[in-house]
Amino acid sequence: MKSIRSAFLLLLSLASMAIKAQEDPGRANVGKLQVTVYHATNADPELAGERAARIAPETEKRLQNESRLKFAHYRVLGAETQPIFRTYENWAQPLKPSDEILIRYEARSQPGAKSISLDLELWISRKKILKTDALLQHGRPLYVLGPEWRGGRLIIAVALAPM
Repeated sequence: MKSIRSAFLLLLSLASMAIKAQEDPGRANVGKLQVTVYHATNADPELAGERAARIAPETEKRLQNESRLKFAHYRVLGAETQPIFRTYENWAQPLKPSDEILIRYEARSQPGAKSISLDLELWISRKKILKTDALLQHGRPLYVLGPEWRGGRLIIAVALAPM
């Protein structure tokens, strides 16, 4: 009986080692990406809706320092943080459950200590609006001025999130 139990444990450990050896290296998590959608307007900020929240003062200051992104009011509409896999295509859906705004991204190279090179695509209403190669650095988001919406504009921020 004891030898059967030992043989079973040996087979179980060998099977787990075989499964571990078959793990896909392309699914290795090499970072995290945070996508945030802002509503920017010079009109009444309440037009963004009840769920829209105020943004952090430092984010507001950063946005107002950019001439094309300068508005009187900003609100956060949604955000999502997703892993960046080494060789797989990834998607972020910041306005869940809506799929009106999607970000497709894929790592182009191994990440550095403070940056990563990505293929980025912005999809709005199931149409590819923007395709770019971006070098994202920690603490330096990429801002994309989006379409007009409810008396203002959408701003999509793509940034590396802390691991």
